[in-house]
Amino acid sequence: MKNIQLLGLILVVAGSFLPLVHVPIIGNWNYWKLDHFLAIACWVLAAGALFGIVNNSVKTVKVFGVLLVILFVFTLFAIKFQTSEYFSFMPFKSWQDKLAGIVKLKWGWIVEFLGAFIIIFAANRKKMIDS
Repeated sequence: MKNIQLLGLILVVAGSFLPLVHVPIIGNWNYWKLDHFLAIACWVLAAGALFGIVNNSVKTVKVFGVLLVILFVFTLFAIKFQTSEYFSFMPFKSWQDKLAGIVKLKWGWIVEFLGAFIIIFAANRKKMIDS
């Protein structure tokens, strides 16, 4: 199960460099261009999961996997909130919504969530096999 968990960990780390958000004219942004602190938090949580994987601590791996999912969901909400607030200077709400809608989420999120869920569910499977 370690190999599967390590695959999930590699997907999470690699996903931080993949396009997560597309901003017209500017281009695609990854975790590092979105916010350095969120990217560092992602890597710290991934390092914690690696620590749990190396030490065969299923509970530690599951906790860090769930924290990664929470971080990704928080980031998605922050992106949506920030884009709506960024265009708040527009006089009409429909214009704000239209302009906020041009910022699109990209396929890198699939890799991020897939990696985190692989970490969590491989840890669950390992716990069931050990029992």
